[in-house]
Amino acid sequence: MLWERGYVGTSPKAIQLAADAGQGSMYHHFSGKAELARAAIERSGAELRAAAEEQFDNSGTATERVARYLERDREVLKGCRMGRLTADPDVMADPVLRAPVAETFDWLRARLAEIIADGKQAGEYPAGLDAGRTAATIAAVLQGGYVLARAADSEEPFELAVQGLIQLLEGVVA
Repeated sequence: MLWERGYVGTSPKAIQLAADAGQGSMYHHFSGKAELARAAIERSGAELRAAAEEQFDNSGTATERVARYLERDREVLKGCRMGRLTADPDVMADPVLRAPVAETFDWLRARLAEIIADGKQAGEYPAGLDAGRTAATIAAVLQGGYVLARAADSEEPFELAVQGLIQLLEGVVA
């Protein structure tokens, strides 16, 4: 619900209806909406990391590993669950809710930087390629692709961004 409606648009009553749970059940597990939202954001982050790790496994070149991640099945027009939260002013204004979003993106950039560094060590990428900057570029292109796709109401801008990025990575290898 956070992904689709945002923090303000996700009321405790709507959560209870969707979960088929009573008010007592919800407040038995969570002190309030903010604690429930934090748990949901942390879970989304864990799911994102697990899905990414499936593509990041050690089989293939660094470019192949990154490409598998970029090309995996996604609900492009819904946007990234974590990325959409950055546009929610109530989430970003609350350090407790913002923290798991930032932690997830920090993890993603660090993991991508590790893969790029692996590629450099294997001779796939030139020694001068900055792994951290390249990782930040990959994450930014992916998030920007979601934004462009949603604005166009078409997956095409996302696919163009992903394929263009993969082509750039392959060009660095060449």
